[in-house]
Amino acid sequence: MRILTGLQPSGKLHIGNYFGAIEPAVRLQKQGEAFYFIANYHAMTTMESAEALRENTFNLALDFVSCGLDPEHSVLFVQSAVPEVNELAWILSTVCPMGLLERCHSYKDKVAKGFQPQHALFAYPALMAADILLYDSDLVPVGKDQKQHLEVTRDLAGKMNDAFGEGLFKLPEALIAESTAVVPGLDGQKMSKSYGNTLPIFGEEKPLLKMVNKKILTDSTPLEEPKPVEGSVLLQLYKLFAGEAEYQAMVDAHLAGGVGYGTFKKQLFEAYWEYFRPARERREALLKDSSHITDVLDKGAVRAREEASRVLSRVRKAVGLGWH
Repeated sequence: MRILTGLQPSGKLHIGNYFGAIEPAVRLQKQGEAFYFIANYHAMTTMESAEALRENTFNLALDFVSCGLDPEHSVLFVQSAVPEVNELAWILSTVCPMGLLERCHSYKDKVAKGFQPQHALFAYPALMAADILLYDSDLVPVGKDQKQHLEVTRDLAGKMNDAFGEGLFKLPEALIAESTAVVPGLDGQKMSKSYGNTLPIFGEEKPLLKMVNKKILTDSTPLEEPKPVEGSVLLQLYKLFAGEAEYQAMVDAHLAGGVGYGTFKKQLFEAYWEYFRPARERREALLKDSSHITDVLDKGAVRAREEASRVLSRVRKAVGLGWH
C-alpha cells in the first residue's frame, strides 16, 4: 500500500496540522510504503518572501521528523525537488472542467479572506491531484477540509482513465480521522494560519501558556455555576490530549460548577505541554546537527523522482507525448 500526504510550509506547525495529517502519517508509515512531501509550490500562492519559504521548508522537515517521521520507513522530500509534478499537473488540466475548480470551497474561502484571486490559487486542486497521482498513491491522510480536493483528484483520475485507458491512474482513498477531522481554533473557527487562531506544536512555554489563557474562547458564566459543555472549544481541545477518564472528569466539573475557566485552561495547557514533550526533545537534538535533515530531504528527492519518472513516462506514452 502506497501512503502519501503533504503539508505546506506556510508557518509554524500547529495542532490542526498535527492531528489532521502528521499524526496519521506517522502512525501509518510502517503499514505501507510512505511518501511524504513538503508542498512548497503550493505555499507560493500565499507567501511572497523567498527567504521565508526556504526557512519554513526546512523547519517543516525538522518538525515532521521531530514528531515521529522515521526516514528509514518513509520517503520525505520537497515538492519542488520533483519537477515532474508540474508536467503532470498540466496534463491533468487538459481534462479538468472549469466548473470542477469553481466549486472548490478552499479557493472561495481564501478570496473571501482577502487573498488575491490568482490562477495558481484557483488551479491548486489540479496540482494537488498531480501530487497524489504521480506516486500511484493508494491512501491519503488529510484533514476534513481537504476532502473535496481528494474528490477532485479522483474525478481527474477517472477522466484520464476514460480518455486514455483504464488503469492509467489509481483512484486514491482519503483517510480522515473523524474524531479529529476538524480541529477547532482558539476562537472556535477551524484552526488555520489564515485565521490567526492556531496553537503551535513548538514554542516557548510561557508565551504558549499565555496564548491558552488569553485566546481560547469561553463565555462569562460565573465560577460557581455549571459551564456549557456543548460546543466548548476548551473541551474539544482538551479531548485531543487527555485520556478518556481525564476528559470525562473535566466534563463532569463543567456540569457541576464551582470551578473557573482559569483552572480548566491550566489543565488543558499541562496536558498539551506533556503530550508534545517527546517531540520537543527530539527537535532540540536534531537542531544540533541540521545536516541530518538536509540529508534526509536529498535522499527522499532521489527516491521520489525515481517513482515520479516511472509514472510520468507511463502517462506521457498514454496521452501521445512520447514517440519512442
